Amino acid sequence: MSKYGNRKTTMFGFTFDSKHEAERYLELRAMEREGKIMHLATQVPFELIPMQLDKNGKILERPTRYIADFTYWVRDGNDASGFRYVVEDAKGCKTEVYRLKKKLMLLMHGIQVQEV
Repeated sequence: MSKYGNRKTTMFGFTFDSKHEAERYLELRAMEREGKIMHLATQVPFELIPMQLDKNGKILERPTRYIADFTYWVRDGNDASGFRYVVEDAKGCKTEVYRLKKKLMLLMHGIQVQEV
């Protein structure tokens, strides 16, 4: 069990950080089969702050990334393309690091993370 009380859950060959995340995956898979969403992906990385190098190319700081629990496309009548890209996080405990990364997702990628 993690320090936040989550229990890792494995299904369909994927290991999820919590039962809540695994259950949301089942919901999203059903939605994809029904044609409500498409291109469902799990554990998608987004770079928030690039790697920092010194003048000789030595790594000073590794890149900072946000790993999205789920991404998918959904039909959206408000978007000119007819589709909207969704980034979801199955959140139980909102840590300060998570809150900061959520803000950086909006700043760096123009993506507002949806919490479920």
